[in-house]
Amino acid sequence: MKFRVAREVLADAVAWTARSLPARPSVPVLAGILLEAEGSSLSVSGFDYEVSARAEVDVQTTENGRVLVPGRLLAEITRSLPPHPVDVTAEGPRLSITCGNARFSLPTLPVEDYPSLPSMPSSAGIVDSDVFAEAVGQVAVAAGRDDTLPMLTGVRLEIEDDLITLAATDRYRLAVREFAWRPESPGTSAAVLVPARTLADAAKTLTSGPEIVLSLSSGSSGEGILGLSGKDRQTTTRLLDAEFVKYRAIMPSESNAHAILPVALFTDAAKRVALVAERGTPLRCEFTPGQVTLRAGGTDDEGQAEERCDVEFDGEPLTIGFNPTFLLDGLAAVHTERARMDFVSPLKPAVLSGVEDPGTDDQPTGPAERPGSYRYLIMPVRLPG
Repeated sequence: MKFRVAREVLADAVAWTARSLPARPSVPVLAGILLEAEGSSLSVSGFDYEVSARAEVDVQTTENGRVLVPGRLLAEITRSLPPHPVDVTAEGPRLSITCGNARFSLPTLPVEDYPSLPSMPSSAGIVDSDVFAEAVGQVAVAAGRDDTLPMLTGVRLEIEDDLITLAATDRYRLAVREFAWRPESPGTSAAVLVPARTLADAAKTLTSGPEIVLSLSSGSSGEGILGLSGKDRQTTTRLLDAEFVKYRAIMPSESNAHAILPVALFTDAAKRVALVAERGTPLRCEFTPGQVTLRAGGTDDEGQAEERCDVEFDGEPLTIGFNPTFLLDGLAAVHTERARMDFVSPLKPAVLSGVEDPGTDDQPTGPAERPGSYRYLIMPVRLPG
């Protein structure tokens, strides 16, 4: 195998593929990146039996071929090469990389032991890449990180005709986002559970093109695959075989009070006050007409902080406590200048949502489900006394 390629193009494709490589592969070959040159195209791919990634780049091929090389080392090398064309040649058990005055020689891995990448499932439809990236980012933040509870480490992806709903929860918060897409067939319906970390990484890195093709397949054993493909890149991930919580029953349908928060000002105030909140202690929020008072700390052995922030509040005065990190995560995911927080009681979950147009007052009277809406439910923390 022998080809020439632009340094930036090669480095970008290798870096993107290397992101999906396992930190501790079960067998040595799974730490490799497969390079396949044919004609004017180079395929750069990786696979660990759960997630696959493949990037296609244009090259000037002198000799077709395929070779498997240590992936993370290849990524470090291509990232550090000088700004010159790169010549890559497979010479027996080694791969030669020449760029300007720099030359590297890498050992190859047994390509015959490398597993075949899964085929891309049939296309289910198309979604705008920026919409998909934003929606996944808003929801994945609420997914659990405990691998012993796989049903909480995934993002629930539901398709009903031209509407997609994403949901994720770690039991202490729940994020839900709805958005429109363009299905291949009218009346399409599906519900799958996708590993949150894999979905979030793919959504962020498949934004080079305007659209993402979403593909789905389900096997006879109950296992399935989700495929995502953008411009010159595609990735697949095995779906989680677990039952997601019935999240719609958790989301309150009405509220007894609500506040309209200036997101930037409220976030800055919450960050300052939370500096003295010891691990596991709540941020105390005291809502009264026209303002909220944030407090943290309180004992003689720890720091104390208090700050007031102007808000619009409708309802009886209410004092509620939140995990500061979870509250700040929700505020960061709203993506609007103002946010609405609906309350049932100090001991019931609150719902955070975006206020789309600061100049109108036609916002819903409660945490209603609207196409394109984002809702972030956060469990309160019981306050002392």
